[in-house]
Amino acid sequence: MNSLLTTNNVWMMLCTALVFFMHLGFSFLEIGLTRQKNTINILFKNVFIICVGLLLYCLVGFNLMYPGDFNGWLGFAGIGLDSPKTAEGLLDLTYNEGYTYWTDFLFQGMFAATAATIVSGAVAERIKLVPFMIFTIIYVGLVYPIVGSWKWGAGWLDRLEIPFYDFAGSTLVHSVGGWAALIAVALLGARIGKFDENGKLNAIPGHNIPLAAAGVLILWLGWFGFNGGSVLSADPGLTSLVLVTTSLAAAAGGVSCFLVSTIAYKNYDLTMFLNGILGGLVGITAGADVMSPTDAILIGSIAGALIVAGIALVDRLKLDDPVGAIAVHLICGIWGTLAVGLFGSLAGVDQLISQLIGIGTIGITCSIAAFVIIYTIKKISGIRVSEEEEMEGLDVHEHAMEAYFDFRKNEH
Repeated sequence: MNSLLTTNNVWMMLCTALVFFMHLGFSFLEIGLTRQKNTINILFKNVFIICVGLLLYCLVGFNLMYPGDFNGWLGFAGIGLDSPKTAEGLLDLTYNEGYTYWTDFLFQGMFAATAATIVSGAVAERIKLVPFMIFTIIYVGLVYPIVGSWKWGAGWLDRLEIPFYDFAGSTLVHSVGGWAALIAVALLGARIGKFDENGKLNAIPGHNIPLAAAGVLILWLGWFGFNGGSVLSADPGLTSLVLVTTSLAAAAGGVSCFLVSTIAYKNYDLTMFLNGILGGLVGITAGADVMSPTDAILIGSIAGALIVAGIALVDRLKLDDPVGAIAVHLICGIWGTLAVGLFGSLAGVDQLISQLIGIGTIGITCSIAAFVIIYTIKKISGIRVSEEEEMEGLDVHEHAMEAYFDFRKNEH
């Protein structure tokens, strides 16, 4: 094995580990922004997502997303993993100049589970566990890889006259999860007490904001792997640029969101600051490799302002999204994908049209798919827990345990 392949492959494996670490960040963020009585339930869903997501990606997802000669709308290269071999039957190490077949699978597999994790936060505190697991299996196993194949698998979006561009997944990962989150929240309904009988909004504070802050900082760190690994090699110039644009967009998103929210609501809201950072990260993800530092700051700043407007819009529509997933992943995902046609080296009217085509077709497909899956489950078994279960907490009713044991109960 040559030294360049070894270097590239080691970098890709490191990035894979960083993307895996992001699942801890998502878990901390969701736990921190929701109530203590549902902590176990949220952790269970996040652990289920990563475990089942990897298995599904091995069995069907990877070959659906990267079908090779079978590319197209519904190409499928077969069940399971079958590494490329030489004529002598040995493992073909020339699979890719940047990484091995196995590294490719694992890196892409970490992305696959992220879409369902986005939905998990939006539907927290009132969805039944089994229906959520069924949704995850279908959405991650089929919808995500099929849509992803349209661009990353050399499908029809990649074969447009001016190809649709999404470097690391503002649309192909974040909006795919965001559209499903929007549909799920609409079908599920708001948590008890979120809106009063007159429709007035009542804030339901999270139980551990320090944990939410830790989650966001872990996600920022993980994004170095998410975007940095999407270079698909250890190219020093391009990798360095991507890490710079990623960080600047995150910082600008946080500052912009905190300033806009302070002007709008007359307080220094840490949760807005945190979501602004995430909005900046999602916004730069589509074009992190084609933007200048100044472009990244502008994209992140606009994303931060969109977070404030997006959360207000979601509340006005009487939708209940405990962690702000719709604003962060859907709205900023759309913005970041459009930004490729407005900023950076690919900017132009033709590119912007291609970006709109990709956003529109993927949005329609994911919305319809999510609606069919969730609505069908709703009609068959229901998707929402009972009022008693919601009021007392899902940890006790669905898991028969509590996240924080109260030792005072056993004092004699």
